[in-house]
Amino acid sequence: MAASEATLHVLSWAVPYQIYTNLRSTSLLSFKYSVKIQKDEDYGCISQKGKGISQNYTGRHLIRNTNGIFVKKQDNQLRCNCSGAESVREVFREDGSKRLVNGVAKDLDNHLKYGNDGFLSNNELASSDTTISKRSSWEKTMDCHSPGQGLMPASFKVRVVPLDGDDSATEEVLDPDFGEAAIGRVAPVDSGLWWIILLRAYGKCSGDLSVQERIDVQTGIKMILKLCLADGFDMFPTLLVTDGSCMIDRRMGIHGHPLEIQALFYSALLCAREMLAPEDASADLAMALNNRLVALSIHIREYYWIDMKKLNEIYRYKTEEYSFDAVNKFNIYPDQIPPWLVEWMPNKGGYLIGNLQPAHMDFRFFSLGNLWAIICSLATEDQSHAILDLIEAKWSDLVADMPLKICYPALEGQEWRIITGSDPKNTPWSYHNGGSWPTLLWQLTVACIKMNRPDIAEKAIKIAEKRLARDKWPEYYDTKGARFIGKQAHLFQAWSIAGYLVAKLLIENPNAANILVSVEDPEL
Repeated sequence: MAASEATLHVLSWAVPYQIYTNLRSTSLLSFKYSVKIQKDEDYGCISQKGKGISQNYTGRHLIRNTNGIFVKKQDNQLRCNCSGAESVREVFREDGSKRLVNGVAKDLDNHLKYGNDGFLSNNELASSDTTISKRSSWEKTMDCHSPGQGLMPASFKVRVVPLDGDDSATEEVLDPDFGEAAIGRVAPVDSGLWWIILLRAYGKCSGDLSVQERIDVQTGIKMILKLCLADGFDMFPTLLVTDGSCMIDRRMGIHGHPLEIQALFYSALLCAREMLAPEDASADLAMALNNRLVALSIHIREYYWIDMKKLNEIYRYKTEEYSFDAVNKFNIYPDQIPPWLVEWMPNKGGYLIGNLQPAHMDFRFFSLGNLWAIICSLATEDQSHAILDLIEAKWSDLVADMPLKICYPALEGQEWRIITGSDPKNTPWSYHNGGSWPTLLWQLTVACIKMNRPDIAEKAIKIAEKRLARDKWPEYYDTKGARFIGKQAHLFQAWSIAGYLVAKLLIENPNAANILVSVEDPEL
């Protein structure tokens, strides 16, 4: 399979929940349960555990049934063989409008209705681009609660199931995980943002824009944007998320407004703005997108930035300022400056802190958030150079014997016990708690190429290639100097291998980094 075909294969499956593409046909599917498909001249069945989607295979229309699992086609008609009045629950168009009558979908702009014989006539269905999609009453839930529409799965598991009527034959089905199977049952926030970023990268790399122009993919982009841009109780332009909702997927005290999510959010907004098809229905979304980009860039650049100058300002902050023109807008107490930072901050260089909330600044250095802020131009040009200056100045701490520390410093002692819940995997200088992750090598390389400082990445690559292959490509490394293979690290990890290979190839062909880089928009 060619690289572009492989990417298309992945992107085709990775669509926000509500809309999926079945790779075995061109049919639009909408599901969160694993599905099994049986097709012949008489029947169309997509079902699991008594819940299903009935499909007219010739017309690409979907009907969700919750009690029955079976649809029989007779004389160009469909019948739902199921019990109860809620066999067909809701009917939706691409724009999200619906018609629902007493639990039974009886018409869609007067096009969809039941015949006198109780069958649903194919020739009475709506136009071919109309799909019937599920909502909250059918979603996977956690304690009877379901996440917002537009959430992307964190991963897929492949299950092998027997074919109906033939115990000797099997087929593979995909189980998407939206967080209900994750540690802590936390829904992923970053997967949808990465999907938009990589979708744009695929188009730039291959020149094939047909994927991002597909109706279901455009709808997926809009769903993610609406989920992330929804108004709530939060007053900040940053995206409010729970602990463990990003690459650091275990409890590490990053709930609230972690930098990594804000950088990916900003990047995804820029990429979506490029890919959204111009149409009247998208005008309000485009306006909200632009407004958020402006507010988010100002907020991060002003309030997340830390260097010796800013650190001294915080040290002299007055507190309990209630006025609109208060300097200390977040009521940060000077005593929050940790002792390690006073000695660690170099005279030349700076970085974006890990998190900011009222009366709380997380001063830890998070590599992915800072590197991606450079790549997507969330950080200014001066700030971007200062971040790389800091990495050079603190090379022995952040790079050490294996690039690159996921965060610095590690949580230790009582702080580790309270914040992580004494997590035995996130012990100090291990895993997400100050561990070193080779996969971060490619983000470092893209950031260095963008700032025309590839020598920093080249130096890190040379360190990594001394050990990575010999150590069998582990997931992460332990100890402050990254001298040990992670105590629970899996070997031959695809993203450790990919991180090195991508970094190496980018150094050889720096122009290729442009598929991921976003140049600063002067209007922002």
